[in-house]
Amino acid sequence: MRILGISIFLILFTFAFANEHFNTHVVDRPLIVEFFENNEPHLKRTLHLECTSWRFAVEANNLSPWKIIPQECADYVRQYITGGAYKMEIDRVSSEAGAFAESMKLGEDGKDVWIFDVDETLLSNVPYYSEHGYGSEVFDSVEFDKWVEKGVAPAIGSSLKLYQDVMRLGFKVFLLTGRSERHRIVTVENLMNAGFQDWDKLILRGSEDHGKSATIYKSEKRNEMVQEGLRIAGNSGDQWSDLLGSSASIRSFKLPNPMYYIP
Repeated sequence: MRILGISIFLILFTFAFANEHFNTHVVDRPLIVEFFENNEPHLKRTLHLECTSWRFAVEANNLSPWKIIPQECADYVRQYITGGAYKMEIDRVSSEAGAFAESMKLGEDGKDVWIFDVDETLLSNVPYYSEHGYGSEVFDSVEFDKWVEKGVAPAIGSSLKLYQDVMRLGFKVFLLTGRSERHRIVTVENLMNAGFQDWDKLILRGSEDHGKSATIYKSEKRNEMVQEGLRIAGNSGDQWSDLLGSSASIRSFKLPNPMYYIP
């Protein structure tokens, strides 16, 4: 069989090249170009899978601190944010949080608390990030502050519904954000204009909090709540630093965010 296979190969090889005057296209066909064209869908699928894997690692908190998304994944993240998948995943997180809130038996002393982060949890900064590569550009705090000071960040729809539901159920609502105290007035106005009303407390970074990591800063603020006798039932945030650390909630709910990372 091996001899037969070799013989067939030699016959075909001889036919292709000995008859070049009859079949010149055998030699001249752009085989390499055709190879890449035929494999382009495969390469795109591979890149899509690699970027999906990267985003999964982000959400699972398996990556080391990172500053920008991989350049090759910029278009993937844009499509994820704008194509419906991002909203669908936020809606699912909010739905699960709402079901948990409904299942809770609250104490009669009014000390059950639900904590919400603000940016990418209640308010969306996607309009800003759409102008800055959806996270593919190095974060510019000066430019972002200019955006914050406009006070026009829209509400995240399913987060607004969750917010209203936990208020209706009788939870105290604390907003714990990494925004600076100097942005209190514009943050209050933005939240209220977006539909968020009647929270119990809005906590922003004071001068003594600057320089602290978000994990330490938010842990310290939760510690103060617990020391006051409050019970932290739920905590919603888009960063792991919103949720990890001391005095954690009974259940924490991580919203997706592949655009930036805050330690």
